[in-house]
Amino acid sequence: MTDATIVRDGDAPEWSPEMFARAVARKGLKPIPTKSLLSLRIDSDVIAWFRSQGRGYQSRMNSLLRAYMEAHK
Repeated sequence: MTDATIVRDGDAPEWSPEMFARAVARKGLKPIPTKSLLSLRIDSDVIAWFRSQGRGYQSRMNSLLRAYMEAHK
């Protein structure tokens, strides 16, 4: 499929990468693991940097920890 063959709706807003990242179809995928509440001490500058990246910083931290875990299995 090429860009020329895609039908675009002129009334629909263009998707930003952030919007696309949040629009995940889960059909047929493994269930999302449940999350646990945890008290964790993290350096202030690390937290400040993640928070400065905007909404969803805790989910991004979780994703980075998951990537590390998967790489070290």
